Amino acid sequence: MFKLFFIFFKLGLFTFGGGYAMIPLIKETIVNKNKWMTEDEMLEVIAIAESTPGPIAINMATYIGYKQKKLLGGLISTLGVILPSIIIIFSISLFLDEFMQNQYIQYAFTGIKCAVSFLILKAGFSMFIKAKRDLFFNIIFILILSTIIILEINSKSFSSIYLILIGGIIGIIFNNIKKAKENN
Repeated sequence: MFKLFFIFFKLGLFTFGGGYAMIPLIKETIVNKNKWMTEDEMLEVIAIAESTPGPIAINMATYIGYKQKKLLGGLISTLGVILPSIIIIFSISLFLDEFMQNQYIQYAFTGIKCAVSFLILKAGFSMFIKAKRDLFFNIIFILILSTIIILEINSKSFSSIYLILIGGIIGIIFNNIKKAKENN
């Protein structure tokens, strides 16, 4: 139980940039080092954690902890991943003005933003590479990517929730069509 808490505490403490930046580190720790899940299971956890309410890192920690040690494991993992943020934010809030005016802190945040951008791209690329691709996957990917690019070029605001819902609906429709063809 302590190992579960410590793993997620360490992930919460040393990962900047939120849940998406944590995905490669969670995958490395859970799949590669501890062998608690397969890569396919991790992709499913990421999809579920992304599509359920709440921060993805907390959702992933809760699910992984629950899978390992049931309810207490879910609680311990969740506490482990959120406790560092609570401590850090509380500490920063005590002297926020002085903290943000420090030029070295501003330089550090510039570097951290670059590193976080890379981690998020790495997580997306890893999920793309590991996904089971077929014609159906490629069509949905191209449709969603095209939609995002068109919206960004035209500076239109479009919630990622709608993209997830649209992807899910398209997935259900295509899967039903595929099953109907197989049954005939």
